[in-house]
Amino acid sequence: MSRSLRAKYRHQIKFVLDGQVIEADGVDPNRTVLQYLREDLLRVGTKEGCAEGDCGACTVVIADIDASGERLRARAVNSCIQFLPALDGKELLTVESLEQDELHPAQTAMIDCHASQCGFCTPGFVMSMFALYKTNPRPTRQEIDDALAGNLCRCTGYRPIVDAAKKMYGDLVGDQDWTRLPAGSDMGDDETYRVARLRSLQSTEVLCAEWQGRRFYAPVSLRELSTLIEKNPDAIILAGGTDIGIWVTKQYRALNTIIYVGNVAELLSANLTSDYIDVGAALSFTDAMPLIIEHYPGLEELFLRFASPPIRNTATLGGNIANASPIGDSMPALLVLDTLLVLRKGAKTRRVPLKEFYIAYQQTILKSGEFIERILIPLPRDDVHVASYKVSKRFDQDISSVCGAYWLQLEGDIVTGIRVACGGMAEIPKRAIACEQAIVGKEWNEETIDLAMNSLDEDYTPITDVRASARYRRLVCRNLLQRFYLESNGKLPTGVYAHGR
Repeated sequence: MSRSLRAKYRHQIKFVLDGQVIEADGVDPNRTVLQYLREDLLRVGTKEGCAEGDCGACTVVIADIDASGERLRARAVNSCIQFLPALDGKELLTVESLEQDELHPAQTAMIDCHASQCGFCTPGFVMSMFALYKTNPRPTRQEIDDALAGNLCRCTGYRPIVDAAKKMYGDLVGDQDWTRLPAGSDMGDDETYRVARLRSLQSTEVLCAEWQGRRFYAPVSLRELSTLIEKNPDAIILAGGTDIGIWVTKQYRALNTIIYVGNVAELLSANLTSDYIDVGAALSFTDAMPLIIEHYPGLEELFLRFASPPIRNTATLGGNIANASPIGDSMPALLVLDTLLVLRKGAKTRRVPLKEFYIAYQQTILKSGEFIERILIPLPRDDVHVASYKVSKRFDQDISSVCGAYWLQLEGDIVTGIRVACGGMAEIPKRAIACEQAIVGKEWNEETIDLAMNSLDEDYTPITDVRASARYRRLVCRNLLQRFYLESNGKLPTGVYAHGR
């Protein structure tokens, strides 16, 4: 790299671990946090299981400064698919970090409740429990189950682990200092000290981590991001890494140029306008979900079943859309809500309906150097019904066999508007136009639904794969439409977990 470019960028990755600032330079940008922990720092408490964010053995907690600027925000994440440079400016906590003069209550509760047998999964469960405590002081049983949904145990069984999550709260005193401070320190308020340390690491310079021709850029402004993407149109745009990380860990791909959007402040906000729920493309699902669910409560179960908490903590709405997977869970719901995308290239933006964004399998209308800046979800009307359902082999943390979404507007018993979209039924997420045409203008009754169910065969020609047969998918797609009809008429219960796990 030229001297002028070296003067423009900073190259050292800096993050906090156990109260110490770790400075990493000359590290492969494709290196994961898990690899760095186990192979470079020899911290082997964090385990490698699936290497794709499914088993939770690699769970760590990342802390950063929340929106108030005064408190720490703790998030459980899968270290196996997080690239090391994404830690820049943050604090990393591992299972070894929790021990101060004695074991952390999350750890002693696991022992006291006999919640560990072989112990391989235990560090991941402990870290998910720690993150739960830091974000929810009085969780319900359901909230405990949801928090642990990203962790798999193959020998102990989940009852004693859930018992440990409950017992942990009884063992904690006050806020139980976050974790240990540097040896010999006298810093008083542990959290205040940690916030100040992280604030000292914040920089307005672009991070450019380099190793053997590979580069990882982390801009902090939208202007810098636009410039970098225009100059590097073939770069991989990284948000949460929940899919891109697997390209490296499972497909063994070498990513030569990565541009990380997770530090761009303009992409990390969600707010209301007079017409839209306006979500930045780099905002995590965890942060975007509450605002969307507040206005569309019928989507709560779908979003809670989207992957797992460690995945939702890093995955982004913009990334899920841009990935263009036919089985992405957010797209059917966003399609029926008539969502708009704000696309940016350089200083220019354009608005595109999501229904026009996909053109073929994992292909979109994005031009070279263009990226998703914001997602605009129209605010709900008082007279509409919205719901979305996911069918998969497991209730938690599984890929959809079929995902259906529905938007209905009635005037009396007459359907004045209907939108239906399904994932897992075609090479792209798409609306069921023939089905919609069979319903609109007619009475919302069983006869209309029977006709519409038959019309779904005109809209979708699903395939058979490891998740489901084409025949099964057709049947489920029809049944989900019927379920929506019954729920909208009050003939079936609605709400999260209404139909059980």
